[in-house]
Amino acid sequence: MAASLYIVATPIGNLEDISARALRILSDVKRIYAEDTRVIQGLLTHFGIQNNLLSLHEHNEQQRLSGLLTALAAGDDIALVSDAGTPLISDPGYRVVREVSAAGFQVIPIPGASALIAALSVAGLPTDRFAFEGFLPAKPAARRNALTALQQEPRTLVFYESSHRIAGLLADMETHLGAERHLVIARELSKLYEQVYRGTVAELRTQLEQDNNMRRGEFVVMVAGQEAATPSREISDEVRQLIQTLLAEDLPLKQTARIAARLTGLPKNTLYRQALLLSDVADVSESEVT
Repeated sequence: MAASLYIVATPIGNLEDISARALRILSDVKRIYAEDTRVIQGLLTHFGIQNNLLSLHEHNEQQRLSGLLTALAAGDDIALVSDAGTPLISDPGYRVVREVSAAGFQVIPIPGASALIAALSVAGLPTDRFAFEGFLPAKPAARRNALTALQQEPRTLVFYESSHRIAGLLADMETHLGAERHLVIARELSKLYEQVYRGTVAELRTQLEQDNNMRRGEFVVMVAGQEAATPSREISDEVRQLIQTLLAEDLPLKQTARIAARLTGLPKNTLYRQALLLSDVADVSESEVT
Protein backbone atom coordinates (compact mmCIF):
# COMPACT_ATOMS: atom_id res chain seq x y z
CA MET A 1 0.00 0.00 0.00
CA ALA A 2 1.15 3.57 -0.70
CA ALA A 3 2.39 5.65 2.22
CA SER A 4 0.03 8.09 3.92
CA LEU A 5 0.19 11.42 5.71
CA TYR A 6 -1.69 11.34 9.02
CA ILE A 7 -3.04 14.59 10.48
CA VAL A 8 -3.00 13.76 14.19
CA ALA A 9 -4.88 15.76 16.83
CA THR A 10 -3.10 16.08 20.19
CA PRO A 11 -4.44 17.24 23.59
CA ILE A 12 -5.04 20.95 24.18
CA GLY A 13 -4.13 20.57 27.84
CA ASN A 14 -5.19 17.36 29.51
CA LEU A 15 -3.02 14.50 28.25
CA GLU A 16 -5.83 12.02 28.90
CA ASP A 17 -7.67 13.47 25.90
CA ILE A 18 -5.37 11.81 23.36
CA SER A 19 -6.93 8.83 21.60
CA ALA A 20 -5.60 5.28 21.49
CA ARG A 21 -5.56 5.56 17.68
CA ALA A 22 -3.44 8.72 17.82
CA LEU A 23 -0.90 7.01 20.11
CA ARG A 24 -0.69 4.02 17.76
CA ILE A 25 -0.14 6.23 14.70
CA LEU A 26 2.54 8.31 16.45
CA SER A 27 4.32 5.07 17.38
CA ASP A 28 4.04 3.44 13.94
CA VAL A 29 4.92 6.23 11.48
CA LYS A 30 8.51 6.65 10.31
CA ARG A 31 8.68 10.34 11.19
CA ILE A 32 6.62 13.07 12.84
CA TYR A 33 6.52 16.67 11.68
CA ALA A 34 5.74 19.02 14.56
CA GLU A 35 5.19 22.75 14.90
CA ASP A 36 7.46 22.83 17.97
CA THR A 37 9.48 19.64 18.45
CA ARG A 38 10.13 20.43 22.13
CA VAL A 39 6.42 20.46 22.93
CA ILE A 40 5.71 17.21 21.10
CA GLN A 41 8.81 15.54 22.55
CA GLY A 42 7.29 16.08 25.99
CA LEU A 43 4.07 14.41 24.83
CA LEU A 44 5.90 11.45 23.28
CA THR A 45 8.09 11.00 26.35
CA HIS A 46 5.04 10.96 28.61
CA PHE A 47 3.57 8.06 26.63
CA GLY A 48 6.88 6.25 26.13
CA ILE A 49 7.02 6.83 22.36
CA GLN A 50 10.32 7.18 20.54
CA ASN A 51 10.23 8.55 17.02
CA ASN A 52 12.02 10.80 14.56
CA LEU A 53 10.88 14.40 15.09
CA LEU A 54 11.27 17.19 12.53
CA SER A 55 10.01 20.76 12.74
CA LEU A 56 7.37 22.11 10.38
CA HIS A 57 6.06 25.60 10.99
CA GLU A 58 4.98 28.66 9.03
CA HIS A 59 8.58 29.74 8.33
CA ASN A 60 9.88 26.45 6.90
CA GLU A 61 6.74 24.79 5.55
CA GLN A 62 7.73 25.20 1.90
CA GLN A 63 11.31 24.03 2.49
CA ARG A 64 10.16 20.89 4.32
CA LEU A 65 7.75 19.88 1.57
CA SER A 66 10.35 18.32 -0.74
CA GLY A 67 11.75 16.01 1.95
CA LEU A 68 8.28 15.07 3.09
CA LEU A 69 7.21 14.06 -0.42
CA THR A 70 10.43 12.12 -0.92
CA ALA A 71 9.79 10.16 2.28
CA LEU A 72 6.23 9.35 1.22
CA ALA A 73 7.45 8.23 -2.20
CA ALA A 74 9.89 5.89 -0.43
CA GLY A 75 6.95 4.30 1.38
CA ASP A 76 7.31 6.01 4.77
CA ASP A 77 4.13 6.89 6.62
CA ILE A 78 4.29 10.35 8.19
CA ALA A 79 2.38 12.16 10.93
CA LEU A 80 1.78 15.90 11.14
CA VAL A 81 0.94 17.45 14.52
CA SER A 82 0.59 20.96 15.93
CA ASP A 83 1.56 22.10 19.42
CA ALA A 84 -1.94 21.35 20.69
CA GLY A 85 -5.30 20.36 19.27
CA THR A 86 -6.22 19.60 15.69
CA PRO A 87 -3.56 20.57 13.11
CA LEU A 88 -4.34 23.20 10.47
CA ILE A 89 -7.05 24.86 12.60
CA SER A 90 -5.49 28.33 12.85
CA ASP A 91 -2.13 26.55 12.39
CA PRO A 92 0.26 26.03 9.45
CA GLY A 93 0.08 22.95 7.27
CA TYR A 94 -2.56 23.48 4.61
CA ARG A 95 0.08 23.83 1.86
CA VAL A 96 1.55 20.48 2.84
CA VAL A 97 -1.85 18.79 2.77
CA ARG A 98 -2.64 20.33 -0.60
CA GLU A 99 0.64 19.29 -2.20
CA VAL A 100 0.65 15.79 -0.69
CA SER A 101 -2.88 15.20 -1.93
CA ALA A 102 -2.01 16.58 -5.37
CA ALA A 103 0.94 14.17 -5.52
CA GLY A 104 -1.46 11.25 -5.15
CA PHE A 105 -0.84 10.30 -1.53
CA GLN A 106 -3.64 9.71 0.95
CA VAL A 107 -4.15 12.26 3.73
CA ILE A 108 -5.88 10.70 6.75
CA PRO A 109 -7.34 12.65 9.70
CA ILE A 110 -6.91 11.26 13.21
CA PRO A 111 -9.63 13.20 15.09
CA GLY A 112 -9.22 14.49 18.61
CA ALA A 113 -9.21 17.60 20.75
CA SER A 114 -10.05 21.03 19.30
CA ALA A 115 -10.34 24.17 21.42
CA LEU A 116 -12.81 25.60 18.90
CA ILE A 117 -15.28 22.71 19.17
CA ALA A 118 -14.76 22.19 22.90
CA ALA A 119 -15.57 25.84 23.60
CA LEU A 120 -18.66 25.88 21.37
CA SER A 121 -19.99 22.76 23.07
CA VAL A 122 -20.27 24.56 26.43
CA ALA A 123 -21.02 28.11 25.22
CA GLY A 124 -24.80 27.95 25.15
CA LEU A 125 -24.78 29.96 21.90
CA PRO A 126 -26.28 28.84 18.56
CA THR A 127 -23.93 26.34 16.91
CA ASP A 128 -25.98 25.24 13.91
CA ARG A 129 -24.08 27.97 12.05
CA PHE A 130 -20.97 29.79 13.25
CA ALA A 131 -18.10 31.80 11.80
CA PHE A 132 -14.58 30.99 13.00
CA GLU A 133 -12.30 34.01 12.65
CA GLY A 134 -9.21 32.62 14.42
CA PHE A 135 -6.83 35.30 15.69
CA LEU A 136 -7.78 38.83 14.68
CA PRO A 137 -4.99 41.16 13.52
CA ALA A 138 -2.55 42.17 16.27
CA LYS A 139 -2.55 45.85 15.34
CA PRO A 140 -5.47 47.71 16.96
CA ALA A 141 -6.56 49.58 13.82
CA ALA A 142 -6.70 46.40 11.74
CA ARG A 143 -8.53 44.55 14.52
CA ARG A 144 -11.17 47.29 14.72
CA ASN A 145 -11.65 47.19 10.96
CA ALA A 146 -12.16 43.42 11.14
CA LEU A 147 -14.76 43.76 13.90
CA THR A 148 -16.55 46.53 12.00
CA ALA A 149 -16.83 44.21 8.99
CA LEU A 150 -18.46 41.58 11.24
CA GLN A 151 -21.06 43.87 12.85
CA GLN A 152 -24.00 42.48 10.88
CA GLU A 153 -22.86 38.82 10.85
CA PRO A 154 -25.86 36.76 12.07
CA ARG A 155 -23.84 33.64 12.95
CA THR A 156 -22.09 33.03 16.27
CA LEU A 157 -18.59 34.51 16.00
CA VAL A 158 -15.60 32.57 17.36
CA PHE A 159 -12.12 33.98 17.94
CA TYR A 160 -8.84 32.79 19.44
CA GLU A 161 -6.97 35.29 21.57
CA SER A 162 -3.83 35.52 23.72
CA SER A 163 -3.44 36.85 27.24
CA HIS A 164 -1.70 40.09 26.27
CA ARG A 165 -4.41 41.09 23.76
CA ILE A 166 -7.62 39.91 25.43
CA ALA A 167 -8.31 43.26 27.15
CA GLY A 168 -7.90 45.18 23.89
CA LEU A 169 -10.16 42.74 22.05
CA LEU A 170 -13.01 43.16 24.55
CA ALA A 171 -12.66 46.95 24.51
CA ASP A 172 -12.92 46.98 20.72
CA MET A 173 -15.84 44.53 20.79
CA GLU A 174 -17.75 46.84 23.11
CA THR A 175 -17.25 49.73 20.70
CA HIS A 176 -17.74 47.93 17.39
CA LEU A 177 -20.12 45.04 18.19
CA GLY A 178 -22.09 46.56 21.05
CA ALA A 179 -21.92 46.53 24.84
CA GLU A 180 -25.05 44.36 25.19
CA ARG A 181 -24.00 41.61 22.76
CA HIS A 182 -23.91 38.23 24.55
CA LEU A 183 -20.36 37.00 25.09
CA VAL A 184 -18.80 33.73 26.28
CA ILE A 185 -15.09 33.39 27.07
CA ALA A 186 -13.52 29.96 27.55
CA ARG A 187 -10.11 30.12 29.24
CA GLU A 188 -7.51 27.35 29.62
CA LEU A 189 -9.82 24.61 28.33
CA SER A 190 -9.08 21.13 29.75
CA LYS A 191 -6.32 22.55 31.96
CA LEU A 192 -6.14 22.97 35.74
CA TYR A 193 -7.56 26.52 35.76
CA GLU A 194 -10.23 26.05 33.10
CA GLN A 195 -13.01 28.61 33.35
CA VAL A 196 -15.99 29.67 31.22
CA TYR A 197 -17.34 33.20 31.64
CA ARG A 198 -20.76 34.32 30.40
CA GLY A 199 -22.37 37.75 30.19
CA THR A 200 -22.62 40.80 27.99
CA VAL A 201 -19.54 42.31 26.38
CA ALA A 202 -19.68 45.20 28.84
CA GLU A 203 -20.07 42.90 31.87
CA LEU A 204 -17.16 40.65 30.97
CA ARG A 205 -14.94 43.57 30.05
CA THR A 206 -15.54 45.03 33.51
CA GLN A 207 -14.89 41.66 35.13
CA LEU A 208 -11.67 41.27 33.15
CA GLU A 209 -10.45 44.68 34.33
CA GLN A 210 -11.05 43.69 37.97
CA ASP A 211 -9.69 40.14 37.87
CA ASN A 212 -6.03 39.66 36.90
CA ASN A 213 -6.42 35.86 36.80
CA MET A 214 -9.06 36.20 34.11
CA ARG A 215 -6.44 37.69 31.78
CA ARG A 216 -4.10 34.69 31.98
CA GLY A 217 -3.89 31.74 29.63
CA GLU A 218 -5.31 30.98 26.21
CA PHE A 219 -8.79 32.07 25.19
CA VAL A 220 -11.63 31.09 22.91
CA VAL A 221 -13.95 34.11 22.62
CA MET A 222 -17.49 33.56 21.33
CA VAL A 223 -19.99 36.31 20.54
CA ALA A 224 -23.65 36.00 19.67
CA GLY A 225 -24.42 36.96 16.08
CA GLN A 226 -26.33 40.09 15.18
CA GLU A 227 -30.05 39.47 15.56
CA ALA A 228 -32.11 40.14 12.46
CA ALA A 229 -34.24 43.23 12.66
CA THR A 230 -37.89 42.49 13.32
CA PRO A 231 -39.78 43.04 10.06
CA SER A 232 -42.01 46.08 10.20
CA ARG A 233 -45.70 45.25 10.13
CA GLU A 234 -48.05 47.73 8.51
CA ILE A 235 -50.67 49.20 10.79
CA SER A 236 -54.13 48.89 9.25
CA ASP A 237 -56.81 51.59 9.43
CA GLU A 238 -58.79 49.34 11.80
CA VAL A 239 -55.88 49.13 14.23
CA ARG A 240 -55.36 52.89 14.08
CA GLN A 241 -59.05 53.37 14.85
CA LEU A 242 -58.73 51.02 17.84
CA ILE A 243 -55.76 52.98 19.17
CA GLN A 244 -57.59 56.28 18.70
CA THR A 245 -60.61 54.90 20.58
CA LEU A 246 -58.41 53.82 23.47
CA LEU A 247 -56.61 57.16 23.53
CA ALA A 248 -59.98 58.92 23.63
CA GLU A 249 -60.56 57.18 26.98
CA ASP A 250 -57.51 59.06 28.31
CA LEU A 251 -55.57 55.82 28.81
CA PRO A 252 -51.78 56.11 29.19
CA LEU A 253 -49.76 55.25 26.10
CA LYS A 254 -48.28 52.08 27.62
CA GLN A 255 -51.69 50.78 28.66
CA THR A 256 -53.11 51.65 25.24
CA ALA A 257 -50.33 49.68 23.54
CA ARG A 258 -50.75 46.74 25.94
CA ILE A 259 -54.51 46.47 25.33
CA ALA A 260 -54.11 46.90 21.57
CA ALA A 261 -51.42 44.21 21.50
CA ARG A 262 -53.68 41.80 23.36
CA LEU A 263 -56.56 42.46 20.94
CA THR A 264 -54.58 42.42 17.69
CA GLY A 265 -51.57 40.20 18.33
CA LEU A 266 -49.24 42.88 17.00
CA PRO A 267 -45.97 43.74 18.79
CA LYS A 268 -46.50 46.04 21.76
CA ASN A 269 -43.53 48.24 20.80
CA THR A 270 -44.96 48.81 17.33
CA LEU A 271 -48.35 49.76 18.76
CA TYR A 272 -46.76 52.05 21.35
CA ARG A 273 -44.96 53.98 18.60
CA GLN A 274 -48.23 54.24 16.65
CA ALA A 275 -50.08 55.44 19.76
CA LEU A 276 -47.37 58.03 20.39
CA LEU A 277 -47.67 59.24 16.80
CA LEU A 278 -51.47 59.45 16.94
CA SER A 279 -51.30 61.22 20.28
CA ASP A 280 -48.93 63.85 18.86
CA VAL A 281 -51.19 64.31 15.80
CA ALA A 282 -54.20 64.81 18.05
CA ASP A 283 -52.34 67.39 20.13
CA VAL A 284 -51.32 69.29 17.00
CA SER A 285 -54.88 69.24 15.58
CA GLU A 286 -56.33 70.47 18.85
CA SER A 287 -53.87 73.35 19.03
CA GLU A 288 -54.74 74.39 15.48
CA VAL A 289 -58.43 74.52 16.35
CA THR A 290 -57.87 76.70 19.41
